[in-house]
Amino acid sequence: MHYRWRFAVAVPAAIVAALFQVLIPRFLGRSVDEAQGLLAGAEATVSEAQAALWGTAALLLVVAILRGLFTMLHNYQGEAIGQCIAYELRLAYYDKLQRLGFSFHDRVHTGELITRGMLDIEGVRNFIDQGVIRVIVLVLLLVIGSVRLFGIDVALGLLALSFVPFVSWRAIVARFQLRWSWHELQERLGRLTQAMEENLGGIRVVRAFMAQDHEMAKFDIASDSARELASRRIGIRFRNTSLMTFAYFLAMALVLWAGGLKVMAGVMSVGQLTEFLAYMAILQAPVRQVGMMVNSIARASTSGGRLFEILDLEPTIKEKPDAPDLRISAGELRFEHVDFAYGEGENARQVLFDINFTLRRGQTLGIVGPPGSGKSTIAHLIPRYYDVTGGRILIDGQDIRDVTLESLRHGAIVVQQDPFLFTAAIENNVAYGDPWADRYRIAGATDAAQLHRYIGQLPMGYQSLVGERGVSLSGGQRQRLTIARSVLLAPTIIAFDDSTASVDAATEQRIRTALGERKKEQTTIIIAHRLSSLMHADEILFIQDGRIIERGDHAALLAQRGHYNDLHRLQMQDSDDTDDPSTVGEVRAS
Repeated sequence: MHYRWRFAVAVPAAIVAALFQVLIPRFLGRSVDEAQGLLAGAEATVSEAQAALWGTAALLLVVAILRGLFTMLHNYQGEAIGQCIAYELRLAYYDKLQRLGFSFHDRVHTGELITRGMLDIEGVRNFIDQGVIRVIVLVLLLVIGSVRLFGIDVALGLLALSFVPFVSWRAIVARFQLRWSWHELQERLGRLTQAMEENLGGIRVVRAFMAQDHEMAKFDIASDSARELASRRIGIRFRNTSLMTFAYFLAMALVLWAGGLKVMAGVMSVGQLTEFLAYMAILQAPVRQVGMMVNSIARASTSGGRLFEILDLEPTIKEKPDAPDLRISAGELRFEHVDFAYGEGENARQVLFDINFTLRRGQTLGIVGPPGSGKSTIAHLIPRYYDVTGGRILIDGQDIRDVTLESLRHGAIVVQQDPFLFTAAIENNVAYGDPWADRYRIAGATDAAQLHRYIGQLPMGYQSLVGERGVSLSGGQRQRLTIARSVLLAPTIIAFDDSTASVDAATEQRIRTALGERKKEQTTIIIAHRLSSLMHADEILFIQDGRIIERGDHAALLAQRGHYNDLHRLQMQDSDDTDDPSTVGEVRAS
């Protein structure tokens, strides 16, 4: 535990605060008896009674001040412990999200992960101060006070504590009710976050199709669902708190009635009855807080369970113990009988079957095929975003599952189909993979991506801020910036996953020319639906339903008069002909 010393301060401080708090009723009872005894004597003893009362008042003031100081100390330390634990949980949670594989992020919505990383961690944090420390104080007050009260009068002590079993029972009932409601509320808040995240991410689409009312209706349904459950949870909490408070005041009334009879009978002094009532008055605040404590415990158990569902996950993509770094010399990439399926068991969906090819440094492989044929999956297997389910992938004879992920992903990079840019300066986006890259390397990478001239025309140049998700740039500019980011790292193996789909043909040709010298030192894979992007490749694979059905260079594939030839002929026709859905759906690649 990283914060032992804070616990070592908080727990004793809570104990001392509880001890001082229990002393207050005892001093009050003693002062009442002393004053009553003195006043019952001669009239000259009034001044002595006043002096005794002043002494008791001073003592009470000192005890109250000490109690307040120790209460402040344990409250401060409890809050500090909660904040420190929340800090470590956030780091651990965020670190785990960075290490979990693509397969996890494919099935879990971002909004749900954000909810767990914020609301659930906050629920665990509150538990330390509102749950653990306050429970310690309440238990100490009950135990120490019980010993004192039973020492005075057992029957009256039982009456004074008669509310405790009822409060304990209602606390258990409330905990189970609140635990379920907290779990369901967190789920509904997760869906609410999802709705908001999707809406803000697609705000331009929403505005373009004038769908604000539709989106507002969706959000209102999700929000109302969360509100309704939150209201129900508040009702559970305050209904039980009200019953607990009623039981407490009923016990106090019984003590006042029975104690009054005992005082009248001369069995008990007024000071002792005062001590009973003062002790119960001290318990009033903790009893009222039982509902808060139960709510905190219920929330923490639910939030902790949801949080540790993620923290306890083992990454599907992980390194072997003492794995060596990838050593690249010839830059040869080889797929040997590679199969791949998304999911496991009955939910597995096979997308690649017996993929074989060999590619060497300086060579270019083109991959084309219809939508959903598995083209992008081939690229994602190279840096181990997913692991093959059959066969193996070798780089210079080394199985990629046997080397470190860092060295593999520095040596093999995929330029993603969907460009993602951070809300940062253009310079920082380009140098994301190597923050220490100098201006010359950054400018060289953007020049190769045909973006340097455009950046130079901006008022702030490379310091210009890219908006959220790169909204301040066009689709083609975002793709070129993503290309520059990958080119900067000079990887040995680079796969372009339809990364020039938004770039016009002339600009794409200039990019290919600029990268020509670099390609001599690289092993290149180009995935595209536009044949002009890959017809220069040394070998082209036509993928359909996860299988290689045609392979060869551009001329050889045209000579085969198969699917590739059909696609080429379709793309060479006039745009009017390409809109025929009966042919586009079969042969057009994605």
